[in-house]
Amino acid sequence: MVRTSFRFLYLLMALTCCASAGAQDFPTKPVRVVLPYAAGGLPDTMTRIAGQRLIEDFKQQFVVDNRPGAGGIGACELVAKANPDGYTLLIVDVGQTAINPALYSKLPYDSLRDFAPVSLMGTSAQFLVAGGSVPANTLNELIALAKAKPGQLRYGSGGIGSLHHLNMEALKAPLALDIVHVPYKGTGQAIPAMLGGEVALVFSALPAIESHLKSGRVKLLAVNTAKRNAQAPNVPTIAEITGIKDFDYPPEIGVLAPAKTPKAVINKLAAGIARAVRHPETVQRFTQLGIDPVGNTPEQYAARIRLDIVKYAKAVKASGAKVD
Repeated sequence: MVRTSFRFLYLLMALTCCASAGAQDFPTKPVRVVLPYAAGGLPDTMTRIAGQRLIEDFKQQFVVDNRPGAGGIGACELVAKANPDGYTLLIVDVGQTAINPALYSKLPYDSLRDFAPVSLMGTSAQFLVAGGSVPANTLNELIALAKAKPGQLRYGSGGIGSLHHLNMEALKAPLALDIVHVPYKGTGQAIPAMLGGEVALVFSALPAIESHLKSGRVKLLAVNTAKRNAQAPNVPTIAEITGIKDFDYPPEIGVLAPAKTPKAVINKLAAGIARAVRHPETVQRFTQLGIDPVGNTPEQYAARIRLDIVKYAKAVKASGAKVD
């Protein structure tokens, strides 16, 4: 009995040492980074900027595998079923972690069960923007206008269930505003529609409308984050103007690994990502893109995902959107 206990203890120690050694050596080969977005978009650009620092840090390639389409469901399923060794990672936004579970009655993955959060790379503020001809220069004036003309204002989004769509629905519901949704195939269509007068409002990242802002063709009314944005500090948050508690709906680009990936490997990747996104050159490039670098711990990112799942479920419910 005593010998059996010693053998078990020895085996446990040996396994622990092997796992520790494996994590210490990680990575010993290229890491595949699955991205549920097309090349050239914000998540892709962020990943490639941070990825270059990871390559320099870990002395291994981090190879981006773009797999756009279907709201990222296929990419998520692929990584959920991958070998949990740290050599397959997934880049996600809140669309994959929190919005899809609320939109779809059935998914081939579970955001909490099938993944191990690694780190949140960064967030990007979205601004509520009005066309230059809209007779409202502040959010309060817009609210008054919408209440005076129910059903006459229209807003554009990047599609049903998109972050832009849910931002506006999360604003409309508690204020009982009647503003008509016009979905487009991405903000690349919604912003020109606003400039052309088809819709009065959109939610947009600052770089996408900055040139139009300078020419007076658009107006910034509010920002959708909990705190004011450093790039436009005079623009108030939606929460401070409306009193809507916890109004905070920014894009959140983070890194997940398959569930059961060794904790030591997760921690090593998280530390590397934190160094990558906080590097001065990365910060400079992220700032130009309107991105706030984060680089938090796996535990902090996991907590944020859990909060997002609850928050976006409420927004989806308010919107009435269902894909299936």
